[in-house]
Amino acid sequence: MDFQPYIPGMLPAEPGPLARFTPPLEEGVISTWLPYHAPQGSWVLDPFGFSARLVLEAARAGYRVLVTVNNPISRFLLEMSANPPPEVDFKAALADLAAAKKGEERLGAHLQSLYLTTCEKCGSEIYADSFLWRKGADVPYARLYTCPHCEDAGERVATPQDIEKAKQIAATDALHRSRAFERVAALEDGDRVYAEEAIEHYLPRPLYFLTTIINRLDSLNLTPERRNALNALILVACDAGNTLWDHPSERRRPKQLNVPSQFREDNLWLQLERGLSQWTETAASVRVEAWPERLPESGGICIYEGRLKNLAEEVKKAIPIKAVIGSLPRPNQAFWTLSALWAGWLWGREAVEPYKPALRRRRYDWAWNATASNAAFTHLFGLCHLGTPFFGLLTEPEPSFLTSALTATSAAGFDLQSIALRTQHDPIQLLWTCGEHLRRQPNEPEIEDVREAIHAHLVERGEPASYLHVHAAGLVALVKSHALKQKDQEFDEALRSTQALIQTALEADPRFIHYSNGESVDTGLWGLADTQDGKAQSDKHDSLSDRVEIAVVTFLQKHPNSIYRELEQDLYPHFPGLFTPSMGMIYAVLSSYAQKESGQWRLRAEDVASERRDELTRITSLIEDIGKRLGYTTRKQEKNTLWEQNGRVERTFYILASALLGRALAETPYPPEQTIIVIPGGRAALAAYKAQRDPSLAARLKKVQIVKYRLLRTLIKLPVLTRETFEEQVAGDPLEKSKSQMMMF
Repeated sequence: MDFQPYIPGMLPAEPGPLARFTPPLEEGVISTWLPYHAPQGSWVLDPFGFSARLVLEAARAGYRVLVTVNNPISRFLLEMSANPPPEVDFKAALADLAAAKKGEERLGAHLQSLYLTTCEKCGSEIYADSFLWRKGADVPYARLYTCPHCEDAGERVATPQDIEKAKQIAATDALHRSRAFERVAALEDGDRVYAEEAIEHYLPRPLYFLTTIINRLDSLNLTPERRNALNALILVACDAGNTLWDHPSERRRPKQLNVPSQFREDNLWLQLERGLSQWTETAASVRVEAWPERLPESGGICIYEGRLKNLAEEVKKAIPIKAVIGSLPRPNQAFWTLSALWAGWLWGREAVEPYKPALRRRRYDWAWNATASNAAFTHLFGLCHLGTPFFGLLTEPEPSFLTSALTATSAAGFDLQSIALRTQHDPIQLLWTCGEHLRRQPNEPEIEDVREAIHAHLVERGEPASYLHVHAAGLVALVKSHALKQKDQEFDEALRSTQALIQTALEADPRFIHYSNGESVDTGLWGLADTQDGKAQSDKHDSLSDRVEIAVVTFLQKHPNSIYRELEQDLYPHFPGLFTPSMGMIYAVLSSYAQKESGQWRLRAEDVASERRDELTRITSLIEDIGKRLGYTTRKQEKNTLWEQNGRVERTFYILASALLGRALAETPYPPEQTIIVIPGGRAALAAYKAQRDPSLAARLKKVQIVKYRLLRTLIKLPVLTRETFEEQVAGDPLEKSKSQMMMF
C-alpha cells in the first residue's frame, strides 16, 4: 500500500447553516486532490450528497459533479449554497413576513413579543436571547439576555411573568402540535406516530412560532427567489427551535434525539435574522442542473434526486465518471429524523414520502451502517470502470466508523490504496480504486498479521499512539489480506469479529502496554513495553514528535518568513499515512523556536544554527568550569560530557539545543540517576508538551534530571558553590513551565 500524505485544508470562516449536522470539512482538500486524478472538465461523482461544501468546492475547481442526494434537506442546502438568492431578497422576504398580519397586529411584532422579558437591573422591557430549561420541566428556570439600556448581561432567574407566558403558550399547544403533525403525515398514516415522537423535541413556544410562520407561507405573495430565501431562514429557525441545544456545555454534534438535562430555547426571531448572514456569507455562484440535464465543461453540479441504485445503469452508458469523491455518511438519527420533519413543514407531505424510513428508524448502529454502505458501494462499483479512484473523507472518525467503511468498501470490490490520519478530531482521508472483486476470495483473518502490523507501526512511530491509530494499522493488515469479511458472513458478525481480533492482538501481547485510566481497550494510548535490558523497543527510531521537531526547524532554516500553510504542505509528505503530525505538535515546535510577525514565522535570533552552535560550546565550557570548582575532572565521551573523580564517573551531561529528549535518553548509556539533560529555557515548554503527550517518555524522564542553560549561568556566578548546593539547585529546576525560583544565599 502506497500511503499518501495528508492533504491540509483551511477551516471555513463561516461554518454555514445546520453546521452541527453537516460534515466538518476543511476547504481546499478536494480541489487539491482532484487535479492529480482527473483533468478539469471531467465528470466526478459524489454518491452520498452528504456535504454541500465538498460538492461546491469541486464544481468551483472546474469539474462537472454528479451528486445523488436522497435527503430533501441536504438537497435544499446544496441548491441554496450553490445559488442563494441575493441578500436583498433575504431581507425583503423577512420584511414581508414581519409585515404580515396576525389579527390586528403585525406578525413580526407578535412573534418577537413571545420573547419579551424584563431586565433585572434596570427593569426595562427587553427581548431575551434564550430561555433555559431543565429536562421534564413545564416552565423555564432562567433566561439569557443583554440589556441595550443598562448593558446588564448574562444568565438571570426567570421572572414570574416569564413563567406565566410559558404556561399561556403551552395551554394552546395541542392545536399547533396537531397542525405540525398534519404537515408531515395524515391522520390515518401509520407513520404519524413517528412524526409525533419527533415533534416532542419541540417546546410549545418554538412550535407555535414555527407553525404560525409556516401557515402564513402560502398567503404571502412572494417571488420564487424570496420564497426560497424565506424557506432557508425558516430552516435555520427549525434547527434552533428543538431541545437538542445543551446548556451550558453543548453537544457540538448530536447524533440521537435525546433531550439534555439542561438545554437552551433560543429566540427564534433572532435566529431568523442571524440566518441571513449564515446564508449570504457562504454564498457561491455555481451552475446547478437536475439530472439528466448536462453541464458545460467549465463545471457545475448535476443533482440526481434519488438513490444511487436507480442511477447506476443510466450513468455508466451516458457519462464517463473519472473519479468518485464524497464525505462518507455516519449514522445520525437526530438529523435524519429532523430532516423528515422539516421537509414536511416547508414543502408538505409529498416531500416527506420518499424519506419516511428516516422517521421510522429509532437507532442506527454500525452494522446497519456497514450494510447500507455496502449496498451503496456495490451500486457504485457497478457504474465505475476498473481503476476509477475514489477519494473518501471520514469525518468525526472513530474505530467503529473506520471498520464499517473499510469492511463495506472491501466487500463491494474497492481496493484500499491509502489512508491518511491526523487525529481523532480530523477527517480521515481514504483512497480506493475500483478493483476486480469477482476474482477475489476472502481469507481467514490471522491475528499474527494484526499483531505485527500494530507492532511495526509503534516501532516506526517511536512513541505511544491513540487506539484509533493502532486500530487503523490492524485494519490495514486485514484489508491487505482480504480478511475483513467472509463470504456470506453478516456485517454485524464481521464487525464484531474484527473488533475482537484487534482487541485480543493488543491485550494478549506482552510487547504492548496500555496507558489508560479506564479498562476499555479504546481509551488512552497504546505503546511498546521496555525490553529486558530496560531499553524501549521504540528506541530504534526517533520519536514522531522528535522527527517533527527536526523537520519544522529544518524548514524554517531554509524558508524564513513562511506562513503556516507553506510549512504544512512541506511537512506532511515526510509523514504520510498514519504518521501525520497534529497541528498541536506543529504549533508547539513553532512556539518554541520561532516568532510570528504579520502572519509569517521566522526562527528567533538565538535559534539560528550558528548561534546555537556557539551557545553549545559556551554551555560545555560552563559545565567544565563548574565541575572544576566542585573538584571534578571533565572529559567528552561521544555526545556526553562527564564529571569524574578518581577515574569514576560521578555525573554525565547530555547537552541539547533542541527538545529531542528521546534521542538524548537513547544515546546516554550511563545510569539515569547520574544523568543530567541540559536544554535551553526556550525548549522547556516543548519538552513538557512532549512528556505530557507521551507517558512512556514522561516515565523515563522522571529517572533523570533536566536543567536549563540559565541555571548553569547562574551557578557559575555564585561566590560559594558546593556539591550540595549544586544538587539542590539542579533538583529545583522543574521542566514544566513556571517562574524561575529565586535562589537565596
